Amino acid sequence: MITFVVPIGQMLQRSVYHDGFSKTSPGLAAWFDANPAGTEPDEAAYAALAADLVLMKQNRLAGEAGTRINYSVPGTRSLFTASARTADDLAPPFREALLAQDRKWGDPLIWVAMREAASPWTSDFYLTGVDMQRSPDGDVERVPERDRVYLWLYVKTFILSGVITGICLLLAFPIAHLLATLPMAKANLLMILVLLPFWTSLLVRTTSWIVLLQGQGVINSLLVATGIIDDSGRLTMIYNQTGTIIVMVHILLPFMVLPLYSVMRVIPPSYARAARSLGATSWTTFRRIYLPQTLPGIGAGVLLVFILAVGYYITPALVGGAEGQLFSNQIQFHMSKSNWSQAAALAAMLLAGVLLLYWLYDRLVGIDKLKLG
Repeated sequence: MITFVVPIGQMLQRSVYHDGFSKTSPGLAAWFDANPAGTEPDEAAYAALAADLVLMKQNRLAGEAGTRINYSVPGTRSLFTASARTADDLAPPFREALLAQDRKWGDPLIWVAMREAASPWTSDFYLTGVDMQRSPDGDVERVPERDRVYLWLYVKTFILSGVITGICLLLAFPIAHLLATLPMAKANLLMILVLLPFWTSLLVRTTSWIVLLQGQGVINSLLVATGIIDDSGRLTMIYNQTGTIIVMVHILLPFMVLPLYSVMRVIPPSYARAARSLGATSWTTFRRIYLPQTLPGIGAGVLLVFILAVGYYITPALVGGAEGQLFSNQIQFHMSKSNWSQAAALAAMLLAGVLLLYWLYDRLVGIDKLKLG
């Protein structure tokens, strides 16, 4: 329990806490506390900034402070490092001195970002995650349309995960039924084929699909050779959303088959025979007798596949291109750029979405009806 709860707690804390700027800017923090949001920076504000730049230089923390502001206003890290190098040479009036050094110090957005970063506790990373930002007056507003990335990607991730889960269910149900009704020897052989993806490296599986689906790949070449399509009409099935769906269905299919099989193999065949002997059609027998008994396996498989699909990032990164990226790819991107707080905020949003769906499932179906074996 500790190894599960503590990392999540640390992630949630990091998503709202970042002291990269606040620990080096006591002067600005005091000025922001004394002046409400929207106040025009005066000479006292610039004097506090100059004093804090000297402190940053002494502690060699200008880069860290600039990085924190750079998360909100890209391109400002170099502003802090350059100004800190010459901070000892600044003299009153500090406003004119800093603006003469770089006109960016007069940008209202930088002052809004510094006000928010002056406290280590911040909601900025969650605002970014829902495509919002703070205006110069301190109000929350939507970012320009060209910069709106996260919210649509968040919704798209859940939609694609639902599509992948639905396809897995449609494919896994007949496979699991066949496994449950075949003689043991044949069922074991088929089970080996189902489990084969577990025994194959993820990179190998993904590379194999790239070979199959690419423009000059096996499937397109076969379609051209048989005359179904001409050479100029080769299908684009990789490095897009289609490729992401196909490859993820293949990878996640066993996670749907196994829960279904574990439930189907204990359903007595006599129930279906009794229904048919009483005059029920095959469809009625399936709908009224067989399908309800498989619901625990369906629920377990759907939850398992959906949660795994929501969090996948390696496969979309390899086969999805720009179109097939998921929300988790943005989390990985910010981790690689050392923006851990933004990555934590996005991960917390993903966790909240999964927990909400889990709660809805419990309310509508009942988590006690899940069955894995």
